[in-house]
Amino acid sequence: MSHLLFLDSPVIIVIALIFLLLFGGKKIPELMKGLGKGIKSFKEGMNEVENEIKDATTDTKKEAHKDTKDDKLDSAK
Repeated sequence: MSHLLFLDSPVIIVIALIFLLLFGGKKIPELMKGLGKGIKSFKEGMNEVENEIKDATTDTKKEAHKDTKDDKLDSAK
């Protein structure tokens, strides 16, 4: 099955030619620009999610550390 996913250079050239015939030379840069913006937006979204997860885990660790400190103070009294 993995041999079906393998694309050698003649296959890529044929796909590029078909793409060129379907969309024309003037439309391809616009499509690539839109694709680039979409990828950039997706990456920014992924970074935001990662930052939110990091912030949440940091907050959880701080709260756990604070609770541990409070427990130590209560037991010392």
